[in-house]
Amino acid sequence: MGIQIGRYTIFYYGIIIMIGAIAAALLAAYEARRRGQSSDVVWDGLVWVLIGGIIGARIWHILTPPASMVEAGITTRFYLTHPLDAINIRAGGLGIPGAVIGGVFALYIFTRRRNLDFAFWLDIVAPALALGQAIGRFGNFFNQELYGSPSDLPWAITIDPLYRLPGFENQATYHPLFLYEALWNFGIVILLLWLGRKYQDRLINGDLFLIYLIAYPVGRFLLEFLRLDPAQLGRININQTLMLLVAIISAGVFIWRHLRRGEAAPEPVEVQD
Repeated sequence: MGIQIGRYTIFYYGIIIMIGAIAAALLAAYEARRRGQSSDVVWDGLVWVLIGGIIGARIWHILTPPASMVEAGITTRFYLTHPLDAINIRAGGLGIPGAVIGGVFALYIFTRRRNLDFAFWLDIVAPALALGQAIGRFGNFFNQELYGSPSDLPWAITIDPLYRLPGFENQATYHPLFLYEALWNFGIVILLLWLGRKYQDRLINGDLFLIYLIAYPVGRFLLEFLRLDPAQLGRININQTLMLLVAIISAGVFIWRHLRRGEAAPEPVEVQD
């Protein structure tokens, strides 16, 4: 689904993704100014992060195709032996975990080249990243993808027969999984912005990004239970397992950093009268 211009189609999915990226950059620019930094850094780094995110998202999809694609023969081996299909993102296939990894890696390179504090800018990017994800998920609505298990709830969405997974041809309505994730991400945006203001003096650079790495994976882990078409490695849901590990490790790092900070704090000096 998209806008037809001559022989070329601009897909709604791509439009939504770009709207999400611009909204994220605007929020990051606002947060940069609030923290006394130039918003120009955000716009200069946007191209780096977008390119890194897209490359990472595509690589993740290639390495972890969903079960329905594997059954249709679209496997990692297929992509590796069909390079044109591997780079054809217009046909769909972007993984959020890879997008985050690729975007963060690109941000690291960018901040190193500019002699900027990587952890400081991670905190500026964290709420913007969640906002971009929240908006971008609505692209799944136009593609009729990322829906959950069958449902007859009032907010269930109807999926056209063409886009129904094998075995569910006679089921019309499903959980709007993309919407659940979008709402969860909007909640993360509000949480991070509030924490960044409420506890500004107590947070360590990088804390907000660690909180994002706890909050988003927890939501994604729970939502994977509703997903009909997960990426599988044997009997293991790869994305769900990864989300659980990331949340646990990030929480551990967050606690460890603050315990270490507390130990490093100087002892109060007792004043004798």
